[in-house]
Amino acid sequence: MSHKVAGPEIEQLIALLAKLPGLGPRSARRAALHLIKKRESLMQPLANSMAQAAEKITVCPSCGNIDVLSPCAICSDERRNQTMIIVVEEVGDLWALERARVSNALYHVLGGVLSPLDGINPEDLNIPRLIERASTNSVSEVLLALNATIEGQSTSHYLVEQLAPCNVKISQLAHGVPVGGELDFLDEGTLAAAIKARKEM
Repeated sequence: MSHKVAGPEIEQLIALLAKLPGLGPRSARRAALHLIKKRESLMQPLANSMAQAAEKITVCPSCGNIDVLSPCAICSDERRNQTMIIVVEEVGDLWALERARVSNALYHVLGGVLSPLDGINPEDLNIPRLIERASTNSVSEVLLALNATIEGQSTSHYLVEQLAPCNVKISQLAHGVPVGGELDFLDEGTLAAAIKARKEM
């Protein structure tokens, strides 16, 4: 029989924190205690910031990025290279490439990769909008910057087939990106080298 050591509000806080990636029940309890100790300097500002983010953040209808603008700041920036679209799995990958400042191109977030075992099929990804964007006259290259996993590679092959009628050059990151590696964990030098050494598919 488990004993509740705190009120329902604190238990709910711990339960919600435990749902975050990398936090188990024990780490969630430590995080909750830290927030409670720093109520005025950390917990309240964090709660306010999260409330504002929940209210204002939106998904860009063009590329799938998240921002408070619609379309997002990247899609709205006319100084960016409008001829290339870099396709990534998730928003975190977009952020990694932007942090590395390796390209001034536009992006497209798929929202995942094909994985039939996990029930993720083409219709679950942001593929139709990519085909639509790649079909415009201004786009001449689509760079597939998907993670070097089996699912990432099979998704790349599927996209090559789907993009064939669009009459664009299709390239992928060079394999300076290690197999099984995730973009969000790579250093800027590796990302820059992979973009420069991209190859046509």
